[in-house]
Amino acid sequence: MQKILVVATHPDDETLGAGGLMLRKKNEGSKIFVLNMTCMSIDSGFSNEQINQRSIEVEELINSYPLDGYYNLGLKPAMLDTYRVSELIGKVSGVIKEVKPDTIILPYMHDIHSDHRITFDICYSCTKNFRYPYIKKILMMETPSETDFAIADKIFSPNYFIDISKYIDRKIEIAKIFKSEILEHPFPRSEQNIRAYGVLRGAVIGSDSAEAFCLVKEIV
Repeated sequence: MQKILVVATHPDDETLGAGGLMLRKKNEGSKIFVLNMTCMSIDSGFSNEQINQRSIEVEELINSYPLDGYYNLGLKPAMLDTYRVSELIGKVSGVIKEVKPDTIILPYMHDIHSDHRITFDICYSCTKNFRYPYIKKILMMETPSETDFAIADKIFSPNYFIDISKYIDRKIEIAKIFKSEILEHPFPRSEQNIRAYGVLRGAVIGSDSAEAFCLVKEIV
């Protein structure tokens, strides 16, 4: 049985980047886990109302797939660079060792958001085969509003695609759980843009809708 761990820097990243894959693989019998790096807190400038609303949204997210496990490190958003690298590696490594995934999906290493880049670096350092021999595949996903702002020589160039034609509508429904994150077009994280990503990537493989990834490593 395939075990997939999707690493989200912020809640909703997992759905924007790999929601269709998660739905399809779950339907095919795989176990799906999410490791979320950051969350709202009073210390990071959010109100109790915002924090409570986000907690409700995350619970709905978990039940929507449904996930086989959700790990929230509770780190401060937009402040990952204030933590010691060794501390972050220890937290991520602990989750990976518990889940023992064969596939890990990470944010794109050149995303414009510094939290995304730090997440990739920390998580990728936890994939060495002599320490984590069960990891056989590593993918990077694209996240609207982050991946599409990478500079020219760092642009996302996918080489791994998955047909999500049967799942794009459900992916959008789940994305809309995060009401403050999915706004009207031309905002990058809009229903229209999420659907456009699917159409664009689907045209590459001859399907109505697809998600695209960069294959970092595969051991067969």
